[in-house]
Parts: sequence; structure tokens; C-alpha cells
Amino acid sequence: MGPMAIDLRRRLAHPRPVLPGPGDRPVVPPLFTPRLRLRPVRPADGDAVVALHGDPEVMRHLGTGRPVPAARVRNRDLPRLLAHHGPLPLGYWAAEDRATDAFVGWFELRPMVTETVAAVELGYRLHRSYWGRGLATEGAAVLVDAAFASTDVDEVVATTLAVNTGSRRVMEKLGLTWRQTYTEDRTAPITGAELGEVEYAVTRAEWRPQRLQPFHRRQPRRRLVRRA
Repeated sequence: MGPMAIDLRRRLAHPRPVLPGPGDRPVVPPLFTPRLRLRPVRPADGDAVVALHGDPEVMRHLGTGRPVPAARVRNRDLPRLLAHHGPLPLGYWAAEDRATDAFVGWFELRPMVTETVAAVELGYRLHRSYWGRGLATEGAAVLVDAAFASTDVDEVVATTLAVNTGSRRVMEKLGLTWRQTYTEDRTAPITGAELGEVEYAVTRAEWRPQRLQPFHRRQPRRRLVRRA
């Protein structure tokens, strides 16, 4: 799931430039789920983002449907992830495995320009090795809660290709419901793109907060060695 085409009433807002120095960036406390730690994306995440965006399976339903060259990730994608998108928790968040500190992927809450409501778009990309474990739902849920609890957002929107059943299930688990399907102007060379793109959303009135888990670093189990 990630930023896709949005109709003219729901345009993504342009991010603000990255702040010039690390000392000018406020220290942002991380967000936690039972298995993930979310913190703002950093320049040091460059190699991990290059690997993520270069995976053909990760990009199968996104953009052109093909891996993104490393130079383009560093010159275009990484600056976008580092840009300032508004008051927290808006912006891009790197997700780390709380047990290993490994980079799992990233999540986003990007402001949208609408005529009547304050809306943000939810998105994410995770490494293939973390698929099928419910981590996308965990990370997205804590951000949806934070968006409604900490900002004046009226609606959280998410879009994906209609054929991307995995992301559609994540949206439904988060409490987002189908709003509409876009079928016009589907020129992207992605298998299934001709079936259109779906938009899901949840409003502040529909939102039901989830209980956040306290931070606790799980220690790896020690293997017992039997001595003869």
C-alpha cells in the first residue's frame, strides 16, 4: 500500500523542505506497538530504503510496478521521506523490529488538500521477510490512533490497486471502509491496473482507538548447552 492516484478533490500536499541541520530537528519520541518501534526516517536509513524500493515484489503494486534504481531512491525517494510534512505524527516513520532493531520498512501519514475536511493519506512499505505477520496492521494502527488523538485530522484515507488483496485486508482490519473505485486513466504498466484503484477511509466519528502497548525490549532466549 502506498501513495497512488487520487482524484482532484484529494490532492497530496507538498512537503516542506528538510531542515538544514540535525540540531534544528526536534527530538521525537518513538511510537511503539507490541513488535515495532516507529521513529522518523533518518539519512542513515538510505541503504535500507534503497534495498526496500529495489525489491521487485515490494514494488509490484506501486509506481511503475518495477524496482526503483538506487540513484533515484537516493535523489528522489529519500529526500521525500526526510521532508517535513506538518505537525507530528504527520510524515514518514521508519519501523524497526523491537527484538532485533532491524529495519522493517516505513509508514506514512501525508497531509492531503481537500475542499471540506482535513485529511491525511496512510501508506507503508515493508520488507518481504516481514510480510504475513500482521506488522503492517500494527504499525498503521498506532499511526491512525496518533493522527486522531494528536492532530485536528478529520479523516484518514488509504488507496491501493483493486487487485492488492493483502493491503485491502489491512485497511479493513484498521477500521477503514471502502469509499470508491477509480477506473479512469489507468496507464501504469502494472498487472491488474486495468481493474482500477480503491479508496478506503475512516473518519474521526468512526474511529475507535486501540490500546497502546508499553515499551519492553524482548531479550533473546539463551540456548542451553548440555555438558557431557
